[in-house]
Amino acid sequence: MGKSREIKNRMKAVGNIKRITRTMQMIATSKFARAQQSSLATKPYTETLFGLVGQLNAAGVGEGHPLLSTPEGDAPELTLVITADRGLCGPYNGSLVRTALKHLKSDARISGGPIEVVGKKGASTLRFNGFDGFHHHTQIGDKPRYEDVERIAQTFIDAFTAGEVSAVRVVYMKYISAGKQKPEILQLLPFSAPVTESDAPSGGANDIYEFSPDAASLLDSILPAAVKAVLFQCFNDAVVSEHIARMVAMKAATDNAGKMGQSLKRQFNRARQAQITTELTEIISGAAALE
Repeated sequence: MGKSREIKNRMKAVGNIKRITRTMQMIATSKFARAQQSSLATKPYTETLFGLVGQLNAAGVGEGHPLLSTPEGDAPELTLVITADRGLCGPYNGSLVRTALKHLKSDARISGGPIEVVGKKGASTLRFNGFDGFHHHTQIGDKPRYEDVERIAQTFIDAFTAGEVSAVRVVYMKYISAGKQKPEILQLLPFSAPVTESDAPSGGANDIYEFSPDAASLLDSILPAAVKAVLFQCFNDAVVSEHIARMVAMKAATDNAGKMGQSLKRQFNRARQAQITTELTEIISGAAALE
């Protein structure tokens, strides 16, 4: 009797876990749809900025610009690590932190330089590995606003142009598709426009830009905007990838809970059948002894 009651309690606990994980999966799916829409909505703007920067570079403008050239001296590099505030998202945080630690330990200029972290999981893991002097951004959350990201990017631009850091790199989870995301180390400064689909050669007509005012003056306003747009895209990709990872992890947990529930149900049926058989045997044996 005790064994069947124990199995029944375990079945109830597994059922509760299954309902929780299914709910978390549905929430992650809903958040993923909204985050993906936001991420895709910003790409045309960033790609247009990249096209303008490419046209300016093709016109021979930009050589010696503070945001395009590495400052002189032995200034350290700044590293920004974007992780999640919450767990239960599979290998998402683990793969990001492993990539960040490998990058930080690759060079003394990197490990000794300023480190900034987004997300509680990344902050706790870096602190556990001996990196204590980092700056933790707690204002972002899972809904990054452009205003917050813009302020962070501006501090990077100011530190880079002042020569305090020689480079700014971002460790984040790049969103490629719903079935593929990978941790990536992006060089934010000195700025280099990523290759986009619009940069690929095609048989159609290319965009032709007329610059007013002159290209050099225009570059001074376009480059900071492009840096901020790239960083905002990194945050959006990270949020989308986190929701995908949590959605996949919760689906796997729900499926495993269902399989465990079926296994426990079979064990319960066997235990109950054995108990009934034992009771019948005792009744028959007692009746036979009375004859």
